[in-house]
Amino acid sequence: MRDAASKSSVPRRGEYNVYSTFQSHEPEFDYLKSLEIEEKINKIRWLKRKNQAHFLLSTNDKTIKLWKVSERDKKVEGYNTKEDTGTVRDPTHITALRVPTIKPMDLMVEASPRRIFANAHTYHINSISVNSDQETYLSADDLRINLWHLEITDQCFNIVDIKPTNMEELTEVITAAEFHPTECNLLVYSSSKGTIRLCDMRSAALCDRHAKQFEEPEDPTNRSFFSEIISSISDVKLSNSGRYMISRDYLSIKVWDLHMETKPIETYPVHEYLRSKLCSLYETDCIFDKFECCWNGSDTAIMTGSYNNFFRVFDRNSKKDVTLEASRDIVKPKTVLKPRKVCTGGKRKKDEISVDCLDFNKKILHTAWHPLENIIAVAATNNLFIFQDKF
Repeated sequence: MRDAASKSSVPRRGEYNVYSTFQSHEPEFDYLKSLEIEEKINKIRWLKRKNQAHFLLSTNDKTIKLWKVSERDKKVEGYNTKEDTGTVRDPTHITALRVPTIKPMDLMVEASPRRIFANAHTYHINSISVNSDQETYLSADDLRINLWHLEITDQCFNIVDIKPTNMEELTEVITAAEFHPTECNLLVYSSSKGTIRLCDMRSAALCDRHAKQFEEPEDPTNRSFFSEIISSISDVKLSNSGRYMISRDYLSIKVWDLHMETKPIETYPVHEYLRSKLCSLYETDCIFDKFECCWNGSDTAIMTGSYNNFFRVFDRNSKKDVTLEASRDIVKPKTVLKPRKVCTGGKRKKDEISVDCLDFNKKILHTAWHPLENIIAVAATNNLFIFQDKF
């Protein structure tokens, strides 16, 4: 149920209330493989609004669902064949016809599954992306990318398949995939080997041959046992203009020009101070954490998360960057965030935090930026923080 007053009153800028809560997936059991399928949601993607209702795609490891979220503030009363409670009336007792009437009611927000897309992925789904035509979308797992039509649930097209004939020859997996924001035939996908491939669906039905491959040659001076793990790309996002893309690996975030494959045009270190800690991060499995990244609406700034509930914002024009903390201590609205600094050695200044004091259980993996305003959402474990610029 939603408070009717919240529909008529416009919330202040940057203020958000809970609009609706619903269960998207239930835990399942795959009897053929003796595997439990968690209800945990891996990705949510919105469709563009066509009417008053909202539509979104949500996926767990195996099943994608298309949801409709709509409002209802009227109800029909006075049916002929059933009571207002829903029980069916005995036809022999109906002596007169009634004209049903529409009555106002408390505003309800309803979520209903419109389509269920299942049984198309052998491995865990890591990405879904709606195409710019708003009719098709892709879903990607470790080794394959499928193309779906939003109206057709019983078939999809396999457009990328990197599974080797012999699984012992497997050298890389797909880590993320996304459609181009304006060109409906283009998509990109990243791999655990640190490469990003751009595919054009016009060239062939199966995009085994990429149109472009973006990869930065490894710096031999930084070569170590962990090089391959930290070069794995955890997220890739095309810019709103469609000209650039960002990729996030373990220690840095890179900006690529789609016209230049050989190297990124910008590289921003996210937490370089962790390079000396890779051994302990490997032992605790933190080195495999998958941090996401995002653009602001005008493609002038990028954001990504780190440990200790820190998140980083990089201004591409001024080349300035800032580290901020999403902390429970700032629950009071309008608290101004203070920039944080990490001390790596030597004498620690008063407002700095030592790299040895960072809490690696507190991590920000998911971030989002409002498409039109300087409002950001940051997910820190089981808290969602929403920040806006000072006004």
